[in-house]
Amino acid sequence: MKTNPLETHHHSPLRRISESIEDYVFVPRLVEVGKVISVGDGIAWIAGLPSAAMDEILWFDDGSRGLVFHLDHDRLGAILIKQTPQLAAGTRVSLSKQQISIPVGEALLGRVITPLGEPLDGDAPPVCTKKYLLDTRAPAIYQRDFVDSPLYMGIKIVDTLIPIGKGQRQLIIGDEGLGRSALAIDAVINQKDKQVRCVYVLIGQRRSAVSSTLRYLREAGAMDYTTVVVSEASSLAGEKYLAPFAGCAIAESWMHQGLDTVVIYDDLTTHAHAYRELSLLLRRPPGREAYPGDIFFLHARLLERATKLSADFGGGSMTALPIVETQQGEIAAYIPTNLISITDGQIYLNEQLFNAGFRPAIDISKSVSRIGGKGQVPAIKQEAGRIKLDYLQFLELEIFTRFGTRLEPGMETVLKRGRVLREFLKQNRLAPVSPIFNLAWLLGFNEGWFDDLAIDQVKQTLQLLDAHLNHCELDLASSRNQWIDFLSPWAKQIK
Repeated sequence: MKTNPLETHHHSPLRRISESIEDYVFVPRLVEVGKVISVGDGIAWIAGLPSAAMDEILWFDDGSRGLVFHLDHDRLGAILIKQTPQLAAGTRVSLSKQQISIPVGEALLGRVITPLGEPLDGDAPPVCTKKYLLDTRAPAIYQRDFVDSPLYMGIKIVDTLIPIGKGQRQLIIGDEGLGRSALAIDAVINQKDKQVRCVYVLIGQRRSAVSSTLRYLREAGAMDYTTVVVSEASSLAGEKYLAPFAGCAIAESWMHQGLDTVVIYDDLTTHAHAYRELSLLLRRPPGREAYPGDIFFLHARLLERATKLSADFGGGSMTALPIVETQQGEIAAYIPTNLISITDGQIYLNEQLFNAGFRPAIDISKSVSRIGGKGQVPAIKQEAGRIKLDYLQFLELEIFTRFGTRLEPGMETVLKRGRVLREFLKQNRLAPVSPIFNLAWLLGFNEGWFDDLAIDQVKQTLQLLDAHLNHCELDLASSRNQWIDFLSPWAKQIK
């Protein structure tokens, strides 16, 4: 008699089915099932599901997905994070007993995804072996370390006068159209070959703005180390709400592996609007400007996750560059002041400077980096300190000249140096400069090599400096005298 190989094999399918039937126990099983009462504007009201927990994922029979956002005694409110056209009142809803997470890992580099991890670039879904919760607790105090190394944006005025350190939270603030996103894109492009992973989060952006950002990043070769999380203007409000938390989770997973990361939130004003919309639809009590009372906590728990970890916990870092919009330069508005108080400094873009042709239009008098100086290279820190004082004095003095005030000859010299310095601080988009370049021109300015330089000669002077530095064998740790000796031939050439 022949035996069936499927039956005799220890791991055969028939054997496994047979064992499952033998082990099955007939007992009553209770399953909670809810029902949609009403749906609209990205919100679903659901009856039933008494054991539902806040931020738990809900599964709808039509394929939609929701997130528990409001608990009442007889119903619950859920924000929709995925909605099908078939979703309507009466649809059955079940609990998942899971919190929302996103796939993380190396497979996300170079990809454009939604806050749920779904691809938007036309390629296959990224194959990731790990998932990370979108909303987690920030690292504890004992897990953190001091900011002690610089993060270079490649922008002269930032890297010298408003330095940023790895693990810092630096706000980019200003009116629309002044170049806030341009600064952030330049920062990402400048991380090439610096072993820094970048996550760029686009929240509620128009499709044209998304395409423009992706084009800049691809042309510069920045997508090799960057993940872009996109929630378009037409997306559900729930997706816009989750977008920055998704980007933070991706960057945080790399930080816990000991890597340096940068995450950009573009922008948190739109995020606050989406959160206000959801809260009002769910009938939460409104506060100032109709925002819910926990709007500060929302952004605080997001930005507090950016930090520098101590060596015992991997030594990774996550630098956050949130962007916020002002109206007519009103820096004291509700959301901007919240974010200023949460972050470690701000880069403020001024409309008057922009209209006067000063690009990037960063207002030094209102911009500050509270902890970035601790990670700045000592050589640059020493030279930049003198520069910042000179520039602020020049700005104050320039105000008096508008009233026709008669100045002493010494003040005229200060004004001339200040105008030349302002020209040195100008910079085109997508043209990052190196720390070596910054140190060289700072030394030249402090040595007085540019005192007799005409403003229209500044551009050519910087080009000559760049060419001279091609033969440089010094580094940032070299002595000041060594640098002066190396730069002297260039200084004679420009005179």
